[in-house]
This record gives sequence, C-alpha cells and structure tokens, in this order.
Amino acid sequence: MSVEEFSAAFPRETGHVEFKEGLGARAIQDAAVAFANSDGGVLIIGVNDSGKVIGRELTQAAEETIHRAIAEVRNPGQYGIHRLLVGETPTLVVSLARRVEGFAQTPSGRVLTRRGPGNVALFDNELLRLVQTRALERFELHDTGRPLEDADRALLEELATTFGWSIDDEDLADRLEEHHLVTPRETLTLAGALYLLGDPTEAVGKAYIEILRYPEPGTEYDKRIEIRGPITEQVSEATAAVQSELGTELVVLGLQRHDLPRLPTVVLREAISNAVAHRSYEDNRSAVRIEIRPDAVTVISPGPLPTPVTEQNIREAQAPRNLALIRALRRFGLAEDAGRGVDVMQDSMRAELLDPPRFHDTGHSVEVSLPVRSAVTARERAWVREVERRGEIEPTDRILLVHASRGEVLTNRRVRELTGLDRVEATRALQRLTRAGFLRQHGARGGSTYLLGGSLEPPAGLRLDPEELKNGILEMALEGPVTNASIRGRLGVDRAEALRLLDDLVNAELLERRGERRGTHYVRIDT
Repeated sequence: MSVEEFSAAFPRETGHVEFKEGLGARAIQDAAVAFANSDGGVLIIGVNDSGKVIGRELTQAAEETIHRAIAEVRNPGQYGIHRLLVGETPTLVVSLARRVEGFAQTPSGRVLTRRGPGNVALFDNELLRLVQTRALERFELHDTGRPLEDADRALLEELATTFGWSIDDEDLADRLEEHHLVTPRETLTLAGALYLLGDPTEAVGKAYIEILRYPEPGTEYDKRIEIRGPITEQVSEATAAVQSELGTELVVLGLQRHDLPRLPTVVLREAISNAVAHRSYEDNRSAVRIEIRPDAVTVISPGPLPTPVTEQNIREAQAPRNLALIRALRRFGLAEDAGRGVDVMQDSMRAELLDPPRFHDTGHSVEVSLPVRSAVTARERAWVREVERRGEIEPTDRILLVHASRGEVLTNRRVRELTGLDRVEATRALQRLTRAGFLRQHGARGGSTYLLGGSLEPPAGLRLDPEELKNGILEMALEGPVTNASIRGRLGVDRAEALRLLDDLVNAELLERRGERRGTHYVRIDT
C-alpha cells in the first residue's frame, strides 16, 4: 500500500484496528483477547498511536515472539501474521479472528473486549452475558467459504445414502442445510467440509489425526502415522492402524484357542470418534493425537471439556461441542448414541477385565487413556471367557472377578453397588463364583465376605494338551476307577471332552469301560 492508501484505510484506531510500535507480549495478548471476544480485527505493529508508520520488519524472531505471546492466551481465536509494506516501510499485521465458541482470557485471567479504540475488562453482568452468548454458538457452523460444488461427489453420494437421500434430489442442498453441513448460501460449513472434502485441512486447518508410537516409557517416538481425509475415513483408518500396532494376545488353553485384542475395538473407535467430534476446531493449529505406549493408548483432543462436563461427571453429563459432527458419525455407525459413548467405553473395558479408561482435562485438551495392561492377565481373561462359555458364570460376574483379583473383599452390598443386582441376585452371583472355585467364603449369612480363591489361573484342563490330559487320566486310574464326572472335576474339561478322551484311551486299550449309564466307570488295564 502507498502511504496515502494506508492512511485512508486506517486513519485511526477503532473497534477493529489497533496500532502498536513494538512487540510487547502484554500488548499482543490484550489485543488477541479483546478482538477474540468482540468481532475480530487487526493489530498493526510498527505504527504509533497517531497512525504514523514507524516500521517493523517480519523477521523470524518477531514471528516467534508473536507466537509465544498468543500461546500464553487462554482460548485465543484464529490468527495470522502478515507483512505489509507501506510505501518503502515494512510493518507487521496480526489478523485476529472473533472466537465463535467460548471466550478468550489473558494469562492472568482477565476477560477483555474491544470497545471503540480501547480494550476493556468485563465484570459481573457483562461478563455473564458474554459467557452465556458464546456458550450457545458452535464453531462447527462456521462458514468455510467453500462452495458445495467443491464437495467430493463420491463422499456426497455416500453421505446422502447414509441419510436416506438421493444425490440427484433437487432438495439435497436443503437437506444438507437442515443438518448444518452447508449454509443458506450453499457454502460448506466446517462440519460439511470435514465430511465432504477429500482433504478438509485445506479449509479447516490441522483437521487430521497423528499417531505416535513410543517403544519405551520416557523415550522419543519411533514411528509417526498421519491420517487425513474425510472425518469418517479418519476414524475408521485410525482405529485400524492402532489395532494393527497393538496386535493381539494369543492364549491356548488346552483344546481351546483364544485370540484376545489388547483393547476392545469398540472402545478404541469410540475414543477416537469422540476426539474428532468433540474437539475445539477453533484451535486449528493442533491435530488429534494418539500416543501408543507399552502400557496404554492415549487419545488427545484439542480443547477443554465443554461446560458443564467435568472429569467427575463425564458419564452422566452431556454437552456435545459439535452436534452436527457427532450426529453424522452416529449415522455412519462410527459413534454410539447420545449419552452412551463413555458408558460403552467403561463397560466394555470392564467386561474384558481390563482397567477402566482414564479421563483428564488439562484445560487445553482432553486426554483419554486406555490401559492395555491389567491386574488380570491375558491367560486369566481367556479362562474367564471359557468358564462363561460353558455356562458356569454370567457376564455380570466379570466385574466381580476384576475387583476380587485386585484384592478387594466382596460383600453382598458391594456386589449390588458394582452390578445393580438386587440382594437375592447378588447372593446367587457370589455363590456361583464360589462353586466355580473363583471365590472363597468367610463367615456366614449377613456377615459373609468373599475373597479371590487363589487366583484366576485356569485348571489343568485348560493348560494341558490332549496327550497330557490322557496321561493325567491314566494317573488318576492308578488310584482306582475313574468316571466322566471325576475327570471333569479334576481336570476342568467339559462332559464332551472327557468322553472323547476316555473313548481314545479305551480304543488304545489303556482303559476298560465297565457298567452302564450312570454307573459307567473306567479302570486301568495293566500292561
């Protein structure tokens, strides 16, 4: 711009323009907060209060100073740094966007707004009005300016099919607007861009997922995967990529093979879908990050928990930050129904005898840590599955085994708290686990307590291969006649497996079958 053009465009400081001669951090932060809480504006550095251009070059050091200053602001809006040449003199222009969702604060906690040419702190009713107003707005409805024609046709067709529309429907744009994916002027909203652009980062910023693998605690990552594309592909591909990195745990128990995932897929998928759907997209400089470590997978989503959700009430409270995003993910089957996501994560981890997910709000991000290690070993998890498959315990008994395995003393009351069962059902559950040998009862009636009976380690029948089991039966036969029931009790095999083993030993002329029906027993043939 010429000096005359600059003076005409920026004759004085206004509600949208502020001048500063230098790079003082406090001045930059105050401007960033005030413009974010108002209608946005520009901070022009290298100009004095009267509008005279003094000059300030855009050096790497100057740019880093601005980034550092704004990084200390709580919830700043989007911003950009530009070089503006006024005549022959360089200046710096920091464009500061209005924050649509939430409000910005200075590092010391002040909430400023732009009022005329100055920055004013808000208190009492003015502060309350700002908080209430911003809480009702959603950044996902932000107009990206990208026309609907820019949408990938294959993605648009997939979306239309999922919602039960036709891509050739003349009212398609209206349907998309109803679901907040396009604006009334048929441009993509942020939510629409995330679903309908092949690479949403062109319109949204760092709207992708990065996966980092750490081989050992305290070390640097040794592998990085970047997953881009529409939000549906990001969730699916990231889930598959993490599961591939984790692998499975193979456990062979006797005649049964168990291939156990280190994390339930539904839990991992829900954590990732929540991260991309509930993140703050105003923080367009941060991607969703997944960190894979030997003991846990941590999913990190930019932005704090939305009010009134806290770490303590996260299972009960609901406050979707990006309603259009999460609704569409549910249509695609990539997220649970409203209010069930955290429930499913916690319940599924418990059902697999794994430690529960941990949620942490840092104030700038939400971290969901999914432990891949537990007090219950993979071998014990497989054994509990096998006992459940045989019908000796119920699915609701799993949580009791988890707590017992961690040394907790179980009572009827505690069982009711953990499972929601009534008193009679709780008593039956405790008796069922005692009969199966998992729990050991102490005391009687109302004063009964229950402790883990030894360990969850499987019995011989699920530790030995068929030949070892046959040898075990022959050793039992040295003590006297054996029966199907005595073998089941000693070796932990079911009725059909016991009969199969006995038939093999009879056919090999190592045992002789005597008696009929319930009186059938087997004696060893001396060789």
